[in-house]
Amino acid sequence: MECFIVVTVLWVFSVCLHEFGHAITAYYAGDYTVRDKGYLTMNPLHYTHPFYSLLLPVIFLMLGGIGLPGGAVYIDRSLIRSRGWETGVSLAGPAMNFVIILWISLGFKTGLLRNDSEHLASVALGFLLQLQISAVLLNLLPVPPLDGFQAIAPWLPAELRERLYASSNLTSSLLFMLLWFVQPVNEAFWNLVGHISYVFGVNPYLGYVGFKAFRFWDHSGF
Repeated sequence: MECFIVVTVLWVFSVCLHEFGHAITAYYAGDYTVRDKGYLTMNPLHYTHPFYSLLLPVIFLMLGGIGLPGGAVYIDRSLIRSRGWETGVSLAGPAMNFVIILWISLGFKTGLLRNDSEHLASVALGFLLQLQISAVLLNLLPVPPLDGFQAIAPWLPAELRERLYASSNLTSSLLFMLLWFVQPVNEAFWNLVGHISYVFGVNPYLGYVGFKAFRFWDHSGF
């Protein structure tokens, strides 16, 4: 139960940081409306929607441990001063997830956190690290409406861009169905996440133990 609480709270914080990255970059890119909307804060109330920002991401965590950012900031892209800035706005969210990856890995590398599967903080943050890695990988895919697609969208012909945006629900649904129901895809994805975790100096096994601890109901007879 403790791991569930720690990871869920930190995940909500990371969602806010992800969306703050979009907002602060948009502000400097020319969209002054993000300030009026209250996005230039770390207040989760400005980024959260009861279903999309809280319930749905936690359900994804509970079902498969996939890091699905659930916040939302509404950018007025007509105010962004260039296509290059539009791309930067889209990439700023995943960049914040990457910053969290660096923070966690630094904790392990400096010895503040131990590669110890019996230590709550280690397994919780080992799992959180893998969630952040999965969030970056997923968000950078050029699939609408993910950030990776939005980063290249300004450079596409307008008609093609609008057709692809119109297919967002279908393409995102197909992506997550592949991740959940096609075993080779699922295994390849999580093997890549584990490898990246190892590259950052964190034993992937900690993430596995953290995920099992996160799913406390599996051990409580629910």
